Amino acid sequence: MVVPSLKLQDLIEEIRGAKTQAQEREVIQKECAHIRASFRDGDPVHRHRQLAKLLYVHMLGYPAHFGQMECLKLIASSRFTDKRVGYLGAMLLLDERHDAHLLITNSIKNDLSQGIQPVQGLALCTLSTMGSAEMCRDLAPEVEKLLLQPSPYVRKKAILTAVHMIRKVPELSSVFLPPCAQLLHERHHGILLGTITLITELCERSPAALRHFRKVVPQLVHILRTLVTMGYSTEHSISGVSDPFLQVQILRLLRILGRNHEESSETMNDLLAQVGPGRALVATNTDTSRNAGNAVLFETVLTIMDIRSAAGLRVLAVNILGRFLLNSDRNIRYVALTSLLRLVQSDHSAVQRHRPTVVECLRETDASLSRRALELSLALVNSSNVRAMMQELQAFLESCPPDLRADCASGILLAAERFAPTKRWHIDTILHVLTTAGTHVRDDAVANLTQLIGGAQELHAYSVRRLYNALAEDISQQPLVQVAAWCIGEYGDLLLAGNCEEIEPLQVDEEEVLALLEKVLQSHMSLPATRGYALTALMKLSTRLCGDNNRIRQVVSIYGSCLDVELQQRAVEYDTLFRKYDHMRAAILEKMPLVERDGPQADEEAKESKEAAQLSEAAPVPTEPQASQLLDLLDLLDGASGDVQHPPHLDPSPGGALVHLLDLPCVPPPPAPIPDLKVFEREGVQLNLSFIRPPENPALLLITITATNFSEGDVTHFICQAAVPKSLQLQLQAPSGNTVPARGGLPITQLFRILNPNKAPLRLKLRLTYDHFHQSVQEIFEVNNLPVESWQ
Repeated sequence: MVVPSLKLQDLIEEIRGAKTQAQEREVIQKECAHIRASFRDGDPVHRHRQLAKLLYVHMLGYPAHFGQMECLKLIASSRFTDKRVGYLGAMLLLDERHDAHLLITNSIKNDLSQGIQPVQGLALCTLSTMGSAEMCRDLAPEVEKLLLQPSPYVRKKAILTAVHMIRKVPELSSVFLPPCAQLLHERHHGILLGTITLITELCERSPAALRHFRKVVPQLVHILRTLVTMGYSTEHSISGVSDPFLQVQILRLLRILGRNHEESSETMNDLLAQVGPGRALVATNTDTSRNAGNAVLFETVLTIMDIRSAAGLRVLAVNILGRFLLNSDRNIRYVALTSLLRLVQSDHSAVQRHRPTVVECLRETDASLSRRALELSLALVNSSNVRAMMQELQAFLESCPPDLRADCASGILLAAERFAPTKRWHIDTILHVLTTAGTHVRDDAVANLTQLIGGAQELHAYSVRRLYNALAEDISQQPLVQVAAWCIGEYGDLLLAGNCEEIEPLQVDEEEVLALLEKVLQSHMSLPATRGYALTALMKLSTRLCGDNNRIRQVVSIYGSCLDVELQQRAVEYDTLFRKYDHMRAAILEKMPLVERDGPQADEEAKESKEAAQLSEAAPVPTEPQASQLLDLLDLLDGASGDVQHPPHLDPSPGGALVHLLDLPCVPPPPAPIPDLKVFEREGVQLNLSFIRPPENPALLLITITATNFSEGDVTHFICQAAVPKSLQLQLQAPSGNTVPARGGLPITQLFRILNPNKAPLRLKLRLTYDHFHQSVQEIFEVNNLPVESWQ
């Protein structure tokens, strides 16, 4: 017995009534079998009903590809009920990946030419949904004719279809450019909204269209002014805002037209500043109690930011965002924080007025809001507010979520390094960060703090006492333990002296200091590097303490059999220093000299001082004979090593001088230095190459990549990769870091070793990836202008 086919409503009820997925699949398989049988029988009366059921099955996620050809048949039918289901099926079942979609081109063309508005609407909707580039090129003339049809229903759909065609085929811009000027005079909101969208697409894809539509900026300003002051029609008012969708779209188009164009921006400024100085027409006539008004205000802010607006308008935009920060809606606050972060570089003083509100946002429970507030707070730090901002950020660091602690600690360290008012304040700030979130600080925090303490001689006693107290309270923060161990080892005598007047007197004896360092060595929380710091500190204290060193010697000898190879080697060497070279121990373990930071400025100063020293040594003495001057110059060229033998005293006679001069060894002049090369520059980020060819291996070229950052934002996650021709061999050394601080901070350096035995022409292909101003940047470029001296 053949089970009759279900109606669409009955099929929906049966599928929804299925209690298991297997039961649902069984119902659908049976009904799909009936649908296939009906398609094979060619039933023209119920074909649209069968396809409607198949479309419902398709929306549930089951295969329905066997109904594609039925869509074509229904579209070609003369009945409207068939066309309606056929076009709906084409929109759902067909796309550019199926060649069958091209078969409906003629049907769409015929339907567009018939003049029946409902059919034309169906055809336009289908074309704007799944029309391919070939279909758009074939049907563009028909759509252009419908743009100026008297029926608003058809014109609105034709405009939206034209938008789809421009996105698919940008060269069709010239086809739809002329009707747009006439469509701007429409009062129908749907047509006007579609026209603005079409003009926006044209301007974004065609420079010629952008220049053309800059002439209609006054007309767009007039439409927006009318919307704000009077409104076109009350039925388009949403929450007291006259057609916010149209206002937003006009503001977006004005933003595109006014970008980098002075005349258009001035025309828009007249609209935005019409009510009075520093006040905007859109801003003052918009109800901000509902989301529609906030959307219009936000688009107004983006437009003011992008065009060449007046200074008063930019202050107004910041004030609008400041009001957004007080909104109860978290989404609006997030949008405000993100926008202020974009504005902080260009309008820093205006954003500073809202600093208290931004700091309040740090206490938000929403993780995304607190992260944005943290980024903006760090961007607002400057030399005038660094003390107050650091107090707020340190308080936030103590209670912030774990996933924000690393970013907060890193930002505090960078801000303190850049704007520290005094060295003592800088040391206190870093110590607080290490005490609160030591495990989340950057890798260079230990080196920076030791560098800072070593350079502040007047604060050595203060620093060692602060670090000793912090270490006695907590030995779990590894960077703090490392800095404290280093400082105790260097300035342990000041710790025991007790003559620091800046803090409360602290009486510490030798046994307590040694016991604390031994506790660090024995702790299971100590990393191998931390144990190395502690062992070295004990060794240095052997020359700074007045008591017996037997306890230190026993600890050092114990770690001579440690499983960690690095720690074992260090302990064995220290034990040897005790046993065999005890007379040299005091000199070897003296206080470390201050290590100068690496950087281009330091390298340049060292180079200049070296050249000055050479010139002073090579300067001739007027009282010496000419031959003696020549010998001094040759001696300078030959004086690279420390054990150079000077030539014997020359005979003052000319003949004797010539004989001895001929006996001198012929020293070749040093190779000329290879000039540096700047290969990349973008938004303050620069990449320079410096070259060295070792004289002992001319086939080897050493290239030092130096990345510097003179912008206002840090460059993070910096990676530089390189490639050379197959005839060369390339070896990349590890870079010095992956973060380039802003405003000319410590640069990143990386060494490339290139072996070129055949002296082939050198070409270098570089790929840079980094994050800058919260955007990912990737640049791939080839360097072909390398100096000839680098490979010949």
